[in-house]
Order: sequence, then structure tokens, then C-alpha cells
Amino acid sequence: MPTQLLLTRFLNSLFAAPVDALLRALHITIGHPKAPITNAVAMELLVFVVLVAYFALVRATLSVEKPGGLQHVAEMTNEFVSEQGESIIGHGYEKFVGYLTVLFVFILISNLLGVIPGLESPTASVSVPLGLALVTFIFYHFHGIRANGWNYYKQFVGPVWWLSPLLLVIEIISHLARILSLTVRLYANMFAGDLVTLSFFSLVPIGVPLIFLGLHIFVAGIQAYVFMLLTTIYLSLAVAHDH
Repeated sequence: MPTQLLLTRFLNSLFAAPVDALLRALHITIGHPKAPITNAVAMELLVFVVLVAYFALVRATLSVEKPGGLQHVAEMTNEFVSEQGESIIGHGYEKFVGYLTVLFVFILISNLLGVIPGLESPTASVSVPLGLALVTFIFYHFHGIRANGWNYYKQFVGPVWWLSPLLLVIEIISHLARILSLTVRLYANMFAGDLVTLSFFSLVPIGVPLIFLGLHIFVAGIQAYVFMLLTTIYLSLAVAHDH
């Protein structure tokens, strides 16, 4: 039986049976039938609930005359992401701001969960960064095809026909490498951050770990920004019309 956080144990006590049934229906092997919900999944669900509550509260308290603190935070986040999108993507960036904002906030909160006792960063589990990378991969290719139609294939073959087969192989490998790059960068940094913080807390419980805790928070913000920034760059390349 894997080590379970309190929230994970609670979710498994309620939903283990239906989750087992669903996984069996999908022909997925269940390693621990009594605990099919992992810590990473439980933490993702927690982040999801926090985000839904946050956006719902911001929406319910919107005010032009007396904006509250949450509204200021939401506006600052939206403005920050919009500036990145406008400077990198240019015309038509507005349609991507929603996805980029949610991606940034989701990763940021996921990264910061690791500093709260009794919780873990879901991004320290490789499956979560991989899932985010795959969704991003599909998202930017979808919008690349949507923006350029069948001309999108020119991005993969280049202008010189006799080099097209070689360029096609290189481009396919390059795009697949983006999934690996996004996954490994986020996973490795958050896993290492969690490991270092826990190690120093176990060795020296007072004073010194606070330095590494601050470093962990800094890395959490940087990694959320880098993931969002790279996604923005991939989108700008995909929707460009000068392939």
C-alpha cells in the first residue's frame, strides 16, 4: 500500500470502488485496488477545487467602484499573461489568454502546495507535468491548423522540396522533444525542490530550512512562468502565417 496523504486517504475511502470499476472498464491495471487514487491525483483535484472557488469568488465580487483584493490579483495576473501573449504572439493573442492564464495559475498553485505541511506538489509526480505537456502539445497544434489550414504542414517540410523528407523527420523529432522538455524541466525542478526542503527540515528543523523554503517558493514561481512562456512561444510559431 503506497503512503497516502490525509486527503488521498479520505478520497479513497469514498471513491475507491467506483474508480476501480472505471479503471477495469478501461482495461487499466490497478496496482492497489484499495487506493486507486494517488497523492498526485488528490492534489490535482484540490488545485482544481481551489481554482474553481477562486474564479467563482472573483466573478461574484466584481466591482468597478470598489474592486477587492482578489479582483486586483486576478486583474494583475490577467494583465501579466496578456502582456506576454501580446509581445510574443501579437495579433489575435486574446483568444489564448484564458488557456495561458489557467495553465500558469494551475502550475503555480500546484508547485506551492509542497510548502504546506501535509500536502505535496502534484507537479513533483512525472505524470502531472507530462499531462500538462501533452495538453499543450495538442492545443498549439490544433490552433496552428485552425489558423493556417492545410498550409500548416509547410512548417514541417520547409521551402526546398528536395530537403522536405529530412526536414519533416527533424521537425517531428523537435516537436516531440518539446513534450519531453516541458515535462522534465517542471518535474525535475519540483521533485528536487521538495526533496531538498524535506531533507533539511528533517535534519535541521529550525532556521536553515526557511532559506530552502524561500528558494522553493521562488523556483515554483519561475517554473510556472517558464512553462507558460514556452507554451506562448510554441503558440506564436504555430499560428504564424509566414511558414
